[in-house]
Amino acid sequence: MFEMLHDPMQLFSFAGALMILIAYAGHQFGRMSPRSAMYNLLNAIGSAILGYVALHPFKLGFVILEFAWVAISLWAMLRQQAADANS
Repeated sequence: MFEMLHDPMQLFSFAGALMILIAYAGHQFGRMSPRSAMYNLLNAIGSAILGYVALHPFKLGFVILEFAWVAISLWAMLRQQAADANS
């Protein structure tokens, strides 16, 4: 198992998954609002990393899932910034 950690792509995917899990756990434990920039940024970056990893080798289902996750996270972050600017 630890041999996988020497593969840069494995470390990259671990970092992406960890970012998403930190956001998820932060929300579930009441430490992070799903409307916060940090929550959406962690989701967007983590999903972008996992989406990139899903391209090599190409896994259609994961590519669609991860890049949709990126788009939704960025949209939510921009929507919240616009709402904050108008208040």
